Amino acid sequence: MARDVRAALDPLMAPASPLRVAVLGAGTVGGAVVRVFLDRPELLVTHDGAPVELVAVAVRDVERARLASIPVALLTDAPAHLVADDGVDVVVELMGGDEPAHTLVAAALGAGKAVVTANKHMLAHHGAALEATARRSGAALRFEASVGGGIPLLSPIAEDLAANRVSGLRGIVNGTTNFILNDMASRGRDYGEVLADAQAAGYAEADPTADVEGFDAANKLVILMRLAFGFWADPADIARTPLSLAGRPRAGITGVGSDELAGAAALGLAIKLIASATRLEDGTIFASVLPTALPLTDPMSRVEGVTNRIEVRAEPIGSLAFSGPGAGGPATASAVLGDLMALARRAGSTWAGLPPAVAPPAIAGPIYESPDRGWYAFAPGVRREVAADERVRTAIASGGTAIHARCLSLAELRALLSPLMPDELEAPIYTTDESPAVPTGGELRPGEVAGGPAGRSPAAGPR
Repeated sequence: MARDVRAALDPLMAPASPLRVAVLGAGTVGGAVVRVFLDRPELLVTHDGAPVELVAVAVRDVERARLASIPVALLTDAPAHLVADDGVDVVVELMGGDEPAHTLVAAALGAGKAVVTANKHMLAHHGAALEATARRSGAALRFEASVGGGIPLLSPIAEDLAANRVSGLRGIVNGTTNFILNDMASRGRDYGEVLADAQAAGYAEADPTADVEGFDAANKLVILMRLAFGFWADPADIARTPLSLAGRPRAGITGVGSDELAGAAALGLAIKLIASATRLEDGTIFASVLPTALPLTDPMSRVEGVTNRIEVRAEPIGSLAFSGPGAGGPATASAVLGDLMALARRAGSTWAGLPPAVAPPAIAGPIYESPDRGWYAFAPGVRREVAADERVRTAIASGGTAIHARCLSLAELRALLSPLMPDELEAPIYTTDESPAVPTGGELRPGEVAGGPAGRSPAAGPR
């Protein structure tokens, strides 16, 4: 009997096979991941004793990587060879950008290798195809580090909230724009001046377009929406441009001036670039990345520097908030390594890291019908959310973007908002039943107000 028990237990007690890892890219994040492998290997052993082993590092410049104290035996400048190598179990893609990262990741997944990546651009633009490839081959695809830096965020949404229905999320997911807006507000400086200083300090890229125009945040919102709502959205459907009645609107934070920040502060508001997605009862998703003025009582208004904060609303749990370092090598490396450890613990599983996919619903920007069928009007500048009255969900001070109120009549709406914006009330205000079409060409003309039914594609309206 004892011999039979021992025979049964011996395979379970045998040392587990190592998980063999190849890292593609040794920049800020990749270099931080490699350093943990080299300096703290004891951290990379699962509870059952299965080690996670670094077998290769692909870089552009082998000599430069060698000078960074990466052992030459690990180095190669041929990442495609690692993707095809049977001695590699997991490919960690930290090259960034679209190509060659996309081709390499697709090949790895097609070959049945697990992939860990922090590449939000690649995921936002090719996520659906990569997921389909992973499911066909039974490979795992994990990307915790793609949103929120080191914050444990995506796995809790995908796994711990699996029995919840997410109704909405919002957050500060780009540290560069948050740094710029904070500096402008606290020191009264202009956007261009702060941006130049941020570039000189390394907080902003030489070409800051992806950050300051909201592309980076939109990519991250697409990833969050996949986990929260079950589908891959098109990043182009994420509204990034506040509506304007005076001239061409500017995307992201590029149209936010120091005067608007000062005016918001005088009203007890702080302007932040907020990524937001809300699911309506009919399944339509309202998705945007817009400068939004928040009351100082809102914890989101007090997020500083490169800190990220993401809030999730779900049923039955209610509201959750995730906050922490949203950028930097060590923080992002922590999320990458967490994915690797999860794969090691799940050795042999075909878990793809994603809840089941659903058909994409209609996506609408914030210019259309609200969940409670309220009134809308628009004016130049940034959107400002003000709890001025329990019947007013979104109001504006002079220069704001949208007015949304749950009112019984137009007269009541005017009475509620006239203290905030007496001059702008001469413009027409429409109910959702009267809403005119957005002018063709994607730009509002002075004096016109946009609106439309829920679910209408925002492609015809301003981005």
